[in-house]
Amino acid sequence: MREMRIPFGTITITDKTKKLILDCLEKGRISGGKYVREFEERFADIIGVKEAVAVSSGTDADTLALAVLHDIGGQRGDEVIAPALSFVSTGNAVLHAGFTPVFVDIDPETLNIDPEMIEKAITGRTRAIIPTHLMGKPAAMDQIIAIAKKHNLIVVEDAAEAYGATYAGKNIGTLGDMGAFSLYVAHIITTGEGGIIVTDNTQFAEILRSLRAHGRGCKCRQCISNTNSGFCEKRFSNREKGDIRFLFERIGYSCKMNELEAALGLGNLDLYGEILGKRYHNLRSIMEQFEEFSTYLWTFKEESCERIGPHAFPFVVKKGAPFTRDELMLHLEHQGIDARTLFSSIPTQCGGYEFLGHKIGDFPNAEYIGCNGIHIGVHHDINEKDIDWFLSCLRNFINEREHR
Repeated sequence: MREMRIPFGTITITDKTKKLILDCLEKGRISGGKYVREFEERFADIIGVKEAVAVSSGTDADTLALAVLHDIGGQRGDEVIAPALSFVSTGNAVLHAGFTPVFVDIDPETLNIDPEMIEKAITGRTRAIIPTHLMGKPAAMDQIIAIAKKHNLIVVEDAAEAYGATYAGKNIGTLGDMGAFSLYVAHIITTGEGGIIVTDNTQFAEILRSLRAHGRGCKCRQCISNTNSGFCEKRFSNREKGDIRFLFERIGYSCKMNELEAALGLGNLDLYGEILGKRYHNLRSIMEQFEEFSTYLWTFKEESCERIGPHAFPFVVKKGAPFTRDELMLHLEHQGIDARTLFSSIPTQCGGYEFLGHKIGDFPNAEYIGCNGIHIGVHHDINEKDIDWFLSCLRNFINEREHR
């Protein structure tokens, strides 16, 4: 095992973050307050939207965005179209929100939902589409939005991995009705754990703020009680209904972000451009040199209409290669490179979804990636020396297998 390890992710904790956390601890203000609100405002500005609502995970971001459907006519058991290949949280979020996932196979060239197959999956109970921008590669949003408009469907972008990604000149997360980002530790902007939903729809944002706090009637962008312990005139404005903080208008969740997480996020936002630039350089550097391995390995391409968000570097073992995905992953691990599978076909390779009744072969493209896909990190602590090491490890492994 090589002593130097190339981990999948990294985390940057700035002096500003430490200062803000200390301030929270000294003042005893830990639950969501002024720092969460500041983080939301700055995040919205970076993405280019009117509203951002912070929650406790990327899965919660997907879940709450879909749960908004209940306020605009959706019924429990209605259907949401989702890609068969994604991190399992995409499917879980549909179920958590009270809907039935209808999975569609992917386009193997993009790793994303195949837009040509979406319309066939639409029924009278379909209410939304949740395309994932897998590995930061934008889904075919022009086709997806056209289909959604034709059938009066909501589009929730699962942008968990798509920081810095653009499509047709627009930031990913701004093309659909809502965009859901993950703030997990390995992502470009992180709060350790956490997620955030962005939208230009102020009504949706109000609903989201209610949903994250048990469905209560408090929907203000900035809560006076939470940020400075001030008196809120709205609390008892309706004498018949009583204290608005204990008025529950809808079935909600408990998934608020706290001040300590927001403090970590605010420090990250100060370095967003720098981190994004370094990661994109690493991604492009690997992609430009990867043609050498094209006989046995495949990776995605960046089209002229898009910019891939530099979340990670994915690659797939082709049919006929003299080695398996697992053999290659084991080799990389032995060389100190943290390699991970490229997720699975949710409906046919994730045991929890057996109840839907799908069988192997129903989603052949997603299943192939699930058996043959790998991804590694491209984070900002990786340098050219690390990239050279990764490529040399691939080269040596393939040469050895070719000459067996």
